[in-house]
Amino acid sequence: MSILPKDSVTIHLWGNIISSMHNGIIVVNSDNEILLMNESAQKLLQVQDEAWKGRNIKALIPNSRMHEVLQGGESSIGEKMVISGRACMVNRTPLYEEGERVGAMAVIQDISEMDHYRTLLKQMESIIEFSTDGIYVVDREGVTMQVNSAYEEITGFRREELIGRRMKDLMTEGYFDQSVSLLVLEQKRRISIIQRIGGKKDVIVTGNPVFDDQGGLEMIVTSVRDITHLNDLRNELEKAHTFSRIQNNRYTIHSGGTEQSVIFHSPQIKKVYEKVRQVAPYPTSILLNGPSGTGKEVMANLIHDLSERKEKPFIQINCGAIPEQLLESELFGYEAGAFTGASRNGKIGLLELADQGTVMLDEIAELPLALQVKLLRVLQEKQLQRIGGTKPRLLDIRIVAATNQDLRKLIQAGKFREDLFYRLAVVEISIPSLAERQEDIVPLVEHYFAYFCRQYRVDKQMSSETKESLKRYHWPGNVRELRNLVENMIVSVPSTMIEPVHLPLHIQDQTRCDDSHSTLKERVSEFERRLIHEVVEKHNSLRKAAEQLGVDHSTLVKKMQRWEKEKGTG
Repeated sequence: MSILPKDSVTIHLWGNIISSMHNGIIVVNSDNEILLMNESAQKLLQVQDEAWKGRNIKALIPNSRMHEVLQGGESSIGEKMVISGRACMVNRTPLYEEGERVGAMAVIQDISEMDHYRTLLKQMESIIEFSTDGIYVVDREGVTMQVNSAYEEITGFRREELIGRRMKDLMTEGYFDQSVSLLVLEQKRRISIIQRIGGKKDVIVTGNPVFDDQGGLEMIVTSVRDITHLNDLRNELEKAHTFSRIQNNRYTIHSGGTEQSVIFHSPQIKKVYEKVRQVAPYPTSILLNGPSGTGKEVMANLIHDLSERKEKPFIQINCGAIPEQLLESELFGYEAGAFTGASRNGKIGLLELADQGTVMLDEIAELPLALQVKLLRVLQEKQLQRIGGTKPRLLDIRIVAATNQDLRKLIQAGKFREDLFYRLAVVEISIPSLAERQEDIVPLVEHYFAYFCRQYRVDKQMSSETKESLKRYHWPGNVRELRNLVENMIVSVPSTMIEPVHLPLHIQDQTRCDDSHSTLKERVSEFERRLIHEVVEKHNSLRKAAEQLGVDHSTLVKKMQRWEKEKGTG
């Protein structure tokens, strides 16, 4: 019995339908012999012409189970099997005519290509997901379709809060300051912009339009790269260049290994030291006051080294050493073209250079009133604006101010702002003069003496009489004067033993005047001793020294022997 339509028009119609189908179609009769096979099935089974007609289907498909459908009369749907080496999905259905089972039809779908595309899709999804750049995809309506893990990590936004949301709404809610996707939707071309994410992080985003076969915009794929780190590196490089320019200039850049040490035996400085240790770990502003040369810079260094900022910059700025017309640009920096003569690249200011570190503002009383206002704003708002700039920059600095003047009197005279004073003097530390702490004089002398001997690679000593003379001196220049004096003696006195006669005359004169037991004979003797020492140091022999002094050689020898003996018994 034939299972094909008998009407020629119907046969032609069914033939066209079956031939045009993408899936393979095979029809067998009740004897499992092939009656019909469309082009897709012929291509799959690699048969030509009509050599297939009347053949048993198992001859072409050995693992065919069409006979089971013919015998049992039940359809088989969605069975996976391999046909001619290709993965296929097969549906089998029995055919009836007038209630009699006359054959069966198989619909074969080649799924090997689908698996291939599915694998490619999975690979593409993996590539997108594991890209180090953030990927953000929106459709032609500006609705978020997909974001990858890198985007989540860069921005801190979760895909669940973005997918399905319109870019305009996300901008309104503050997720982005601007949207490259909306710009691409409008201009239909590739666009790159700098985007601010959540008001915290800078990213560079590039939107790429994707067009369909008809040239219509289908979606926008945006790549996102975090440039915050690059900006940080650029800022650090700018700081490094600025450091190199100002090193050894009128500013002091903190670096370890100097002779700047806190040396003391006196209870006064012990009290100062303990207070410094107590307040240093906190970011509080500190005002150091005391006479010039007492060691305010040393204490400021100590404050920095005892704080959490010790690995960050320490910059000392002498407010009285910079011309007033330059001070503002030096402190606050300026943008490119801010004024005539400005660098075309702009300039980072010293305060900005010290970000996250410590700034010592020495001689703070010399700061002009106009700049006092700007400094107060920096301390209050913790941000700075360069000259000619429009955007404030966040700034985290700790201020240690220092002065040898009475700021309270300057406030009364209208020369210093009271509000700035209270901002600077959250903690006020007074450093006494060296004359008020005589216990520190000899330890400081010994410290600097040893330091300069090491630095200049000389081997010298200082007599106890010299130390005693230095202890009795009033030190109007304080520790700075002491340090300079010790260095002077190390380099200018040829003798290996520094004696009182080697001290500057004004020190000898003062220490003699301070000694109420000193007689005229003793003073004449001291002058004679100093004169003879100076002449002996200039000559290689005592005989030549005696000739210059106009005394007998034996007389000179006796005098020096007597002085040496007095020194040994003294």
